[in-house]
Amino acid sequence: MTQAAEVWNSVYDNDTAPWIIGEPQPAIAELERTGWIRGRVLDPGTGAGEHTIALTALGYDVVGVDLAPSAVAYARRNAATKKVPNARFEVADMVALVRAEDNPLGTFDTIVDSALFHVFVEDPAARADYVRTLHRLCAPGGHVHILALSDAEAGFGPRIGADMIRDSFTAPGWEVEELRPDHYYGRITAVVAEQAAGLTPDAGGKIELAAWLARIRRTD
Repeated sequence: MTQAAEVWNSVYDNDTAPWIIGEPQPAIAELERTGWIRGRVLDPGTGAGEHTIALTALGYDVVGVDLAPSAVAYARRNAATKKVPNARFEVADMVALVRAEDNPLGTFDTIVDSALFHVFVEDPAARADYVRTLHRLCAPGGHVHILALSDAEAGFGPRIGADMIRDSFTAPGWEVEELRPDHYYGRITAVVAEQAAGLTPDAGGKIELAAWLARIRRTD
């Protein structure tokens, strides 16, 4: 089962989230540099809010959402520290939203999922609901970008195979335009210390992990 909000809250309250590196993921920054971030942007599973903060500072209309209230509080503090007070964050359950009568978030031209999709690795029902929510929120012709930890190499966290991404977007209304290896950066904290045995951080304290980067277009 997918972890409850209280579990996610604890890693922000204790500052033990291994995905907090103090900056955007390089793969996401490269998407922006190469023109793949367009229009209204959603950052689901925003966590510390690094991508919402960076994109807001660049002038994008973006909102970051997270299931955990502590994550949203952390992201708002982070935005204030980085002097981007207009960065917007909301508490939202991306799995449950598919069953909501209304859509409080609206639609988006670009959805940037950095390390959310892979948390559903052992919960196919939640994963399917999440993909349906993405379809509901992504405007026709818009793109969903997924950066997910890969099981191709040793690492920590919920790692997945490329087929899980492909198979999740086979329903009508989606086209996987690109799916390729990339990298994700994390840090070693008590939460992942056992899984990270043998991994060596770089000079900045970050660990480079194998990842998948997918570009998926809503076609209907």
